Amino acid sequence: MASSSSTDRLSIASNAQGWNPQQVNTPPQYLGRKTLPIKRNDAEPLTREDLQYDLLYYIFADRTPAFVDPLAPGRPTVNFCDLYVNALYNSSKCSKVLKDKMVETPAFAIEFAKIALLTNVGRINTTMAFFPEMKTALRSYHPVPSLQKTDGNLQDAPRIKNCLKAALLPSEFKVPPPTSPTDVLEKVRAGQIPPTSVVNLIFVLGNSNHAQSLAHTHFDAPLEFLDLFLPINLSSASRARAFLWLMFYYLQGPDKPNPFDDDYSRAHPGKVPRLDHLNREQMHQENVDPPEEIDWGRKMSAHRTKFLRDLVDEMEMEKRKKKEPVPAAPPASPPLTTEQLSVIRRQRLQRPGPSGPASSAQNSRGSSHSHDYPATRAVQDPRAQLSRMGPRPYYNENPTQERSMLEQAWHLAQTTDPLQESDEEADEHVRVDYGRRLRVLSRLRGKSPTPEPIQESQPAQPPPTPVSMPVPGANDPTGNSHQSQFRVQLNQDGGDQSSGRLQQVHFWQ
Repeated sequence: MASSSSTDRLSIASNAQGWNPQQVNTPPQYLGRKTLPIKRNDAEPLTREDLQYDLLYYIFADRTPAFVDPLAPGRPTVNFCDLYVNALYNSSKCSKVLKDKMVETPAFAIEFAKIALLTNVGRINTTMAFFPEMKTALRSYHPVPSLQKTDGNLQDAPRIKNCLKAALLPSEFKVPPPTSPTDVLEKVRAGQIPPTSVVNLIFVLGNSNHAQSLAHTHFDAPLEFLDLFLPINLSSASRARAFLWLMFYYLQGPDKPNPFDDDYSRAHPGKVPRLDHLNREQMHQENVDPPEEIDWGRKMSAHRTKFLRDLVDEMEMEKRKKKEPVPAAPPASPPLTTEQLSVIRRQRLQRPGPSGPASSAQNSRGSSHSHDYPATRAVQDPRAQLSRMGPRPYYNENPTQERSMLEQAWHLAQTTDPLQESDEEADEHVRVDYGRRLRVLSRLRGKSPTPEPIQESQPAQPPPTPVSMPVPGANDPTGNSHQSQFRVQLNQDGGDQSSGRLQQVHFWQ
């Protein structure tokens, strides 16, 4: 690459016979080695001028069978396109998906080979990627309309570079490949054809350590090897022919007739064929982007912008979720102190009945009358206050449907206050539940739940007479007013005269 200053250019050109310093105009942005890669912003398409598309076209469209392919069966003589594509295909870093796509779509294989050649010479930097869904911030996305005519994925520059580094001859995996033009020519003179892979040869020729020696041997100063791939005022066809001439010179040997020679290269051994110079108008006629490629590049740039916008929105939403505090659980009611519990118990013992203090005797725990809580109970007892806020049903209950024993137990656990009197639960469900429990107890008491204790024999005693027990408020034999009474009869079970069981309870008017 032309890296010398303009003063050096003039001094060198003055010593060259017939050289006009205005013949080759290397753009100023490419005068330094670090500016060789293409520089574009994210989502900005790579144009045909960036890629020097016409140069790539003439290189891969040449059908001259001049190169021995050591990786093909029978080592046939092939053109450069087949040689380079086959080298990429046989790389140990070429994935199976990429290989299948190259075989299935030959046009994609050539497109991939063109972008790989630009990576091979350093025009495509390893910070570039060619698919819009790329998320890493270390690379930038670029659509390549002229090389993405098929539906294949051009990968990204780091993967392409790895594929190129592994594109070696089978013998070069054991012995290091040559690293300089001199080493390559020594292998050729020793009879090794080809001396290295075409990919490694391009790496060697593009190495800045050998730029000056190559320029002095094969080019007229101040032109260098990498200048062939830059947008300079040399025709694309003549630059492609010079590149193919160099490939044959180092891969097949300098002593063999080069099929890419012209009159100038034959008259000047070791020099590349003549490079045709272009004026400004002729340069503008090369590497022209068609309208459809311009539209496709804009479409992919808009697609990339939308993808980045959605990605940023998603990241912002995740950040907000992380910053938002987790909603705290509602504070639990503080436990009642010993003094509060004592006050509640005293209120239960001292609360008046429906008729006032005079009716406290009738409102005992055995009475069927319901108890009324004082007005201060709801304030002093927080748990009782929560129980009066309404039931918390576990399911959508039909009030007309009868509850099972399990449902009734769950209902009581969810809706009642353990500090309330049980006599307050006087609805129909409670009465049904009590009846069920009595029936279960009756069935259980008809059996012996535990073995009866063995007692010593005692004299037979007359069966006990039924005992009538008055119930408060019922009619007794003395003439007092009673509403009902019940009688408990204790009978002996079987022949055991010493054990008794509550056999039945009779209710009547």
